[in-house]
Amino acid sequence: MRTNPRKFSSPASAEKIPWCETGIFLNERPSYTLDPIFHSGAYYVQEASSMFVEQAFHQIEHSTNRIVLDLCAAPGGKSTHLLSLLKSNDLLVSNEVIRSRVSVLNENIRKWGHQNVVVCSNDPADFSNLEGLFDLILVDAPCSGEGLFRRDASAIQQWSVDNTNLCAIRQHRILADIWPALKSGGYLIYSTCTFNPEENEENLKWLAESNDFESIRIPLQENWGVQEMEIDSLFGYRFLPHKVKGEGFFLTLIRKKDGNDSYSIPKKIKSRLEKMPTQFAEIRNWLTTENSDFFAKSEFLIAFPEDKISVLNALSEQLRVISFGLPVAQFNKNDLLP
Repeated sequence: MRTNPRKFSSPASAEKIPWCETGIFLNERPSYTLDPIFHSGAYYVQEASSMFVEQAFHQIEHSTNRIVLDLCAAPGGKSTHLLSLLKSNDLLVSNEVIRSRVSVLNENIRKWGHQNVVVCSNDPADFSNLEGLFDLILVDAPCSGEGLFRRDASAIQQWSVDNTNLCAIRQHRILADIWPALKSGGYLIYSTCTFNPEENEENLKWLAESNDFESIRIPLQENWGVQEMEIDSLFGYRFLPHKVKGEGFFLTLIRKKDGNDSYSIPKKIKSRLEKMPTQFAEIRNWLTTENSDFFAKSEFLIAFPEDKISVLNALSEQLRVISFGLPVAQFNKNDLLP
């Protein structure tokens, strides 16, 4: 599991996941659904290998006011991880195309307790009009799931050569659709939970054929057991279950060199946010909001960074925004329910 540093500290005696500062291994699997600490967002149950995203993130050049997209986000493991790594003046856009999975994503984001986040449900092609907006895009692509064979027998039964080929084609489309939305100088983290090169290294080589980018090397510790792959100066990182304490996983990090270096936010977009009614001003004492303010949406009061309102308005023009910010209270006439 991975702890929420704003809410919980892992036991000092716990075995640490070496590539994730807040990740720990458990000796046994408790019943999470019966744990109120879990429901309060104090920790997230996540596969250890997937937490390697943190090492990729640490290779990204530091900047402020970053706009980050987690494209295939449900159920929310990597989005909550990114929220813990990002600064309060950054903004995370957490997207899930499959509508039936959005509610789970939205719930996990809300539990994590951050204000600098927008949840949406869109196809990757819908981001094409946001050219050059994102400083970092994480694509944890849908794949054939070979990395789950050890723990999930149904993944073996569902596997076929045709399915792996279909997944590779789908991944090509996802990468091609989302590439324009990444600004020049921005970073792309691409990952899958599968082994075969067609969905991993071959996708990286395919992307390099028509786009200009730099492959970023991620430092490794020998005792991690992670394999570094290098093909034509392109680096990838493979997790094999018999060599790491985790399931199968692949990740690569690249830095874009072509395209737009920024997105111009239209100034004439009408804001969809209403300021909090003055009679509820007491809510300001409930939460440390840093650079955020409170807004009304339906019957809810929501904390959201004031300097990201223009970005939210631009996203709302192009995307199906499900939620934004942190719901703090619900009001009914003059009553206020935390």
